[in-house]
Amino acid sequence: MKPAKVKKKRVGAGSVVRTQYAALPWRINSGRLEVMLVTSRDTRRWVIPKGWPMKGRKPHIVAAIEAVQEAGLIGKVDKAKLGDFGYEKRLDSGATVDCRVEVFSLRVQRQRKKWREKKQRATRWFECVVAAGLVEEPELRALMLGFCDASAPPKV
Repeated sequence: MKPAKVKKKRVGAGSVVRTQYAALPWRINSGRLEVMLVTSRDTRRWVIPKGWPMKGRKPHIVAAIEAVQEAGLIGKVDKAKLGDFGYEKRLDSGATVDCRVEVFSLRVQRQRKKWREKKQRATRWFECVVAAGLVEEPELRALMLGFCDASAPPKV
């Protein structure tokens, strides 16, 4: 009798923390700080644009590329990391991977009319504090709230 085949998890799944890079897209609109969120493709949760490292690309550049691909956003990305957060990513195979996401500030100048994942995701601008309340990851929420406080335009 042949032994039953065991479906293997992706190498490193569940044991190694993988790195991703993300953009925190923001703008000042009518004197208010706003953050753009995008929906994830699978669960339709509100998230920030993020993705896996790209060979030969610096982390802040990867974050900017993800913002273009997932939300059509063009802007000025900071080279310095704003912060990071952890989450558990579910892969297409059903396996999960622990991820640590490095986040970079992206001051948005414009949004393209067409972009790669436009038909797969919704995008929306929210007041910064509202956006922070919509994300599920507690560390991302805390990072965003800190950004809201530090970056809010002065009240006149």
